[in-house]
Amino acid sequence: MGKSKKNFAQTLKELEDILQSIEGEEVDIDDLADQVERASELIATCRHKIDRTKTRISEVMGKVDRQSLEEE
Repeated sequence: MGKSKKNFAQTLKELEDILQSIEGEEVDIDDLADQVERASELIATCRHKIDRTKTRISEVMGKVDRQSLEEE
């Protein structure tokens, strides 16, 4: 798979597909390590996206709070 940027939903969908494949015993044993490694990468990507979103929301809320204080 290429290095194209995926949104959170696409990343999560790929992770769910891998997990379903592993749980359903559809993955070839020769590919299992690769699938687990890819799942690990996807989990890290999801965590990064969540952390980045939390930070952005906190920044926006901080601005809203400061604006509210200035208006008082």
